[in-house]
Amino acid sequence: QVQLVESGGGLVQPGGSLRLSCAASVISFSSSLMGWYRQAPGKQRDLVTLITSTGNTNYADSVKGRFIISKDNAKNTVYLQMNSLKPEDTAVYYCHANSLGSRYWGQGTQVTVSS
Repeated sequence: QVQLVESGGGLVQPGGSLRLSCAASVISFSSSLMGWYRQAPGKQRDLVTLITSTGNTNYADSVKGRFIISKDNAKNTVYLQMNSLKPEDTAVYYCHANSLGSRYWGQGTQVTVSS
């Protein structure tokens, strides 16, 4: 069974940093399209960033220059390094995988940016 397990969320002050991790048990992780989405209260779930099987990345304009996605194929893990965090980054962050044409979601991890 496919599982995506996120960790690393929490409370951080504006300007601070957090690193999220997503441990994935998916078929052919190295060839999967992995990504992070986020959903703030009362809003839709939006794409934050993607990383392809070849390591190409794509970012939402709101996080460009502040967030970095990476992956370790040996550990079947994708990371999201979040720097210069802003209160508007507050949301539940979800790991996403597109593996062999099927889509999977993690349970989400809360990130709160507040002083």
